[in-house]
Amino acid sequence: MLPKRFLLVLLRLATTAQAAEQWTYLDNGHVRLGVNLSAGACIGWFSPSHSSNNVLNAYDVGRYVQQSYYGNEDGSDWNGKPWRYNPVQGGSWKNEPAEVLETKSDANSFYAKTKPRHWATGAFTPECVMEEWLRLDGGLARLKFKMTYIGTEEHKARHQELPALFVMPKFDTLVFVDAAKQLTRMQPGSANEYIRVGEPWCAWVDKNDSGVGLFMPQTTQATCYRVRNGNSGDCSYIAPIQTFALKPGLVFEYEVVLALGTVEQIRAVFAKLK
Repeated sequence: MLPKRFLLVLLRLATTAQAAEQWTYLDNGHVRLGVNLSAGACIGWFSPSHSSNNVLNAYDVGRYVQQSYYGNEDGSDWNGKPWRYNPVQGGSWKNEPAEVLETKSDANSFYAKTKPRHWATGAFTPECVMEEWLRLDGGLARLKFKMTYIGTEEHKARHQELPALFVMPKFDTLVFVDAAKQLTRMQPGSANEYIRVGEPWCAWVDKNDSGVGLFMPQTTQATCYRVRNGNSGDCSYIAPIQTFALKPGLVFEYEVVLALGTVEQIRAVFAKLK
């Protein structure tokens, strides 16, 4: 058993770490959406109104619902892995936070402009400006993202995450309508797997077939995996993807929607958005 004074030190450290984060929330009586201003104003909370049951995974600054783009190999290194140009809204893999340049908010909406960091090197990437407009609409969270690339380098085309969605590991089954219009359930492994959808949505659900859905009208492709190491790093992941290149003057915008509920409820509400 640890000495009492050591337990008190650990408690103080945990409390200080929580206090250091700056969260702001939207709550309309239906759902609650939270962004962490200490992590590039990324989305790290989605739950029913006034609930502590957050479905999103914010284990590190790379796991928030956020913008992240990929470019050319640049000699960078991510924890021993060769990496590439990769501005991330939340910050670097060492949890160095991005810089929030501007915010605006009211009762049901939130806006932020962010200067991201290179995921591997931790350097700021001011040539890649990221903006977001978040709005609650009944039980939906409507998310609009915009990236403006003012750099001079033209990068090779890459798969781009639009956006990455990390959820708690209890949501272990991915549900979607496949290209043959069949409702499909799968439990991906630890390596990236690729799917095509016949309807513009997917959902991570638990053993009760309930969870969080993502409406993704901008693409029919996605990549997914699950981490299951039996520790706090476990998660389920999916990201709609498009393949395009970062190049001078590029302005890229897209919108997605989050919803909570059973598979039937999620599918029904997203069908009305077509």
